[in-house]
Parts: sequence; structure tokens; C-alpha cells
Amino acid sequence: MKRRDTFFGFEHVTAEAKSLKVKGVFDSVADSYDLMNDLMSVGLHRLWKRFAVNILDARSGHIILDLAGGTADLARLIDKRTGGGAEIVVCDINASMLNRGRDRSIDRGIVRGIQYVQGSAETIPLHSNCADRVIIGFGLRNVTRRATALEEMYRVLRPGGRAVILEFSTIKVPVLSRIYDWYSFRVLPALGRVVADDADSYRYLAESIRVHPDQDALCYMMEQAAFESVKYYDIMAGLVAIHVGRKY
Repeated sequence: MKRRDTFFGFEHVTAEAKSLKVKGVFDSVADSYDLMNDLMSVGLHRLWKRFAVNILDARSGHIILDLAGGTADLARLIDKRTGGGAEIVVCDINASMLNRGRDRSIDRGIVRGIQYVQGSAETIPLHSNCADRVIIGFGLRNVTRRATALEEMYRVLRPGGRAVILEFSTIKVPVLSRIYDWYSFRVLPALGRVVADDADSYRYLAESIRVHPDQDALCYMMEQAAFESVKYYDIMAGLVAIHVGRKY
């Protein structure tokens, strides 16, 4: 019997099965991903990402890794913040998402300064000590081996570098948590069915948030991966959290 050592949403699966299932989810939602983000968050995800980019403190001349960068919306924010002076590498395991991101960047006139690389967060295809900053936005919970991904993020960072993780987290107000559960499991799948013709993928995305480590657990995991000065910022009572770690 194969060892079932991870979760795909609430389903206990093998690591290999999760990788294939996650690929299927993002192949399915790539074309509607940005629109659904706007609808699901009522546009708030844009503010959360700006906050994360501010914390990242990217500067002209930096090499920046946007890990699990998907449709490259974070990369474009970073490019704007640095005046096009940073070298940004968007790395994602899913070719459909990368293609969508590159197309959207070209549509906005961004043809230089952003590279698109297909690769896994667990085996980042970059040299050690090469990046000044690493950011991952709403992608860590989809990684099969999160601890390995955190170790890889640390490996590619230069000493003095900073890693920022933007992710859904654990709401700390019970009444808000109950409302969010209702919204996640009733509204989101229905919205996914109407807009993306795919209720199951958005049901998975809701479930994946519930099995993701909470704020303190993720801090501990980052420290175990050798990050220092680890801290986090809660947004909207913990609906979203931004974790920051340094490499000295």
C-alpha cells in the first residue's frame, strides 16, 4: 500500500498524487484565475499583495524570486515599485499559469526585467545565495512538502536577504471564522461553477486553507528552515497572514 503522507484539501493522499491533482486544479483555473481572485476577495487581494510587496522592500538592482508566481501579478507590482530596475524571476510548476502571467505582462507593456521559469518550489532551479528577496503569494499551501520549500527558499537567498510569505491563515475571532466557513464552502464553489465552470477546484482551494499551518506553526517551520527574526502580520483578524524571515 502506498503511504498517504500529505493532504489534497481534506483528502489524505500520496505526495505524488497531490502534485498531479494540484497541477490539474491550476490547469483548469488558469484562464479565470485573476478574475476569480477579484470576485472571491472583492478586490481585497490587491491590497494584501501591495502590503506584502512593501514588506519585501525590493529595490532597484535586486534579484527577486517570485515563487509559485502564477500569473505574475506580484512580479508586476515589484517591477513597478523598483521602476523596472530589479531582475525578477517568476517560478511556477504550472506552465498554464506561467503562460497566462507572461501574456498579461506583455499586454501591459512589460517585456523586460521579468523571467519566467517552470520549476518546483521543492527544487528551485536557481543557484544558492543568488536572490536578494524571495516572495511567495498564496502558493505555499499548494506545495506538497512545505518544509522542503522553506529550506529551498533559504538556500537561494543571499546573506542579508529576506523572504516574505503571503498566505491565507487562521481567523482568530470565532464568529468571523464561522461566517468565513459558510462563505468558503457555500459561496466559493458556486462562484467557481458559474465563472470557471469548475466548482471542485474552488472547493479544494477552500479546503487547502483549513489544513495549512496556522500563524505560529508556520513561524516555527520557518525557524526550523534556519530563518531568523521571523515574524508575521495578521490581516483581517488572521484571514490572511504575511510571514517574514531573514537570512543573516
